[in-house]
Amino acid sequence: MKGAVEERAIVLGEYILENKTTVRAAARRFHISKSTVHKDVSDRLKSVNPALYGQVREILEVNKAQRHIRGGLATREKYRQLNSEDADTE
Repeated sequence: MKGAVEERAIVLGEYILENKTTVRAAARRFHISKSTVHKDVSDRLKSVNPALYGQVREILEVNKAQRHIRGGLATREKYRQLNSEDADTE
């Protein structure tokens, strides 16, 4: 996604708001890095569209509060798959 960074920040902010998604998911959707998404919605969006920034910030705070839970679930699933593969090879 190329273009003016201000426009990109607004598009990313609207996407995160509409889909209640994470920075990682937005980065995947728009084929840009997580750092770029974070910079756009944390810094640039604040000066371009403060109202949208506030709404996106709330979603990012919820995601931040939940990330340890998602990480734990992902790790549990990883080891569950590894254990099932080990059982298949025995």
